Amino acid sequence: MLLEIKDLNTFYGQSHILQGVFLEIDRREVVCLLGRNGVGKTTTLKSIIGLVKPRSGQVLFKGQNIAGLPTHTIAKLGVGYVPEDRRIFPTLTLRENLLMGIKPGRKGNGDGWTINKVYNYFPALQARDRQKGGHLSGGEQQMLTIARTLMGNPEVLLVDEPTEGLAPKIVETVEQVIQDIHQHDVPILLVEQNMRVGLRLAGRIYVISKGKIVFQGTGQELKEAHEVRQKYLEV
Repeated sequence: MLLEIKDLNTFYGQSHILQGVFLEIDRREVVCLLGRNGVGKTTTLKSIIGLVKPRSGQVLFKGQNIAGLPTHTIAKLGVGYVPEDRRIFPTLTLRENLLMGIKPGRKGNGDGWTINKVYNYFPALQARDRQKGGHLSGGEQQMLTIARTLMGNPEVLLVDEPTEGLAPKIVETVEQVIQDIHQHDVPILLVEQNMRVGLRLAGRIYVISKGKIVFQGTGQELKEAHEVRQKYLEV
C-alpha cells in the first residue's frame, strides 16, 4: 500500500477533530474522502502533509511513518498537496508560479513533469504564461495550483475541494484534468463534499462524519447505501 492512515487522532487545542481515522490508497488509485463541511476532511489532508501535527496514530508512506514530520520533508519524499485556498503567488507570472513547484531530485528518470508537459495537460494555462497569478480567474488559479504541485513530481497527490466555488463548465474541466493526471499513473486522494464529483472520479470512497470514518466502499456500494447518503452526505 502506498499511503496508509492508521488510527489518526488530531486536536485543535482541546477539540478532538480526527478520532481514529483510517484510510488507504494504493498506486494508480483515485480515492475520495467525502463529507459535509466541518467534519474533518481538510484536517485529514493537513495531518498527512504535516501542516497539523497528529497527537497519535500513523501516516505510512511507502512503509515509513511520516506523521509529525515537517511539511517540506514530507513534500520532498513525494507527497503533493493541492490546498483548497490555492495559495498561488499573485505577483508572480503563471510560469514563475510553476517554477516555484520544482523539487530538485524528484524523478530523475526523464519521465517527470516539465512546463511543456504541464502545458500539454493545461492548454488554457499556456495562453496565460506571462500573466500575473493574481489576474487569473478562479478556475485558472485552481488549474495552476494543481499544475504547480505536479511540477514537484509527486508520487501521490492530495487534492482538497478542487471544484468548490467553480462554475459548472470549469468543474468539468477540473474533473477532466484529475482524470488525465490519474492516467499519468499519479494516485490521488481527493477531498470533496460534492458526492456526484466523488462518484465520477473515484474508484473507492470513504465518508467521514464528526472526525470518524463511517463508510468505506466502492462508488456502487455508496449508491446502494441509502441510509449513509441520507445521514452523512445529502442536504
